[in-house]
Amino acid sequence: MRSEHLDRRNFLRALLITGIIAGGLTFDQLVEFWGQTLTNLGIWAAFLYWLRGARPDDRLALAVCVLYATLGEIFLSLVWGLYEYRLANVPLFVPPGHALLFMLGRILAEKARDWIVWFVPLATAPFVFLLAITGLGTLDALLFALFLLCLLSGRASKLYSVMFVLALAMEIYGTWLGNWAWGVDVPWLGLTTINPPLAAGAFYCMLDLLVVATAARARPTGPGIDSLAISPSR
Repeated sequence: MRSEHLDRRNFLRALLITGIIAGGLTFDQLVEFWGQTLTNLGIWAAFLYWLRGARPDDRLALAVCVLYATLGEIFLSLVWGLYEYRLANVPLFVPPGHALLFMLGRILAEKARDWIVWFVPLATAPFVFLLAITGLGTLDALLFALFLLCLLSGRASKLYSVMFVLALAMEIYGTWLGNWAWGVDVPWLGLTTINPPLAAGAFYCMLDLLVVATAARARPTGPGIDSLAISPSR
């Protein structure tokens, strides 16, 4: 009975997170100013609600996740210029949105079959190779290599494969709506990319590894965590 209750709760949470992210991106795009403001409030409220109900170690991981996501967004978008949001800013809902997407990824990864770990990279590799040899997306080769490195060195390979697919779905939806757009030319590196990059999910895998390493150093005597994408207790 308890297992069925947890499955039902996780299923409802997954639907809610999907609705919050998809609905927030849609609202942000359709309503010029208040759309982004209300999306900021909604996503932060959802994140803080689940943060309050999480275990102490998980709270630390989620807080560090939002911190790194904020720094990463500032660097990747405003400094490096890989992509640009529609208002030329970093929307306040984006960092906690990363944490919500990881929560969704954890729920899906717990139900995913083991074969997804090898299926995702094998299915992606031919497209990455095609983008590289045509010159349309040479950045994808680098990102795909980072993704493979995370699969080999991380403790949550199934989660990383799930997040790779989730991130691509969110990137396609967000760029289709016009919430953000990736530039064709990659500054500093002389590489190219499509909008969005096929292997953009590699950034999420790197984020997880950074958070796990930071949380482990912050609590060296604790049991440690395998991934930041925890499932809150309520």
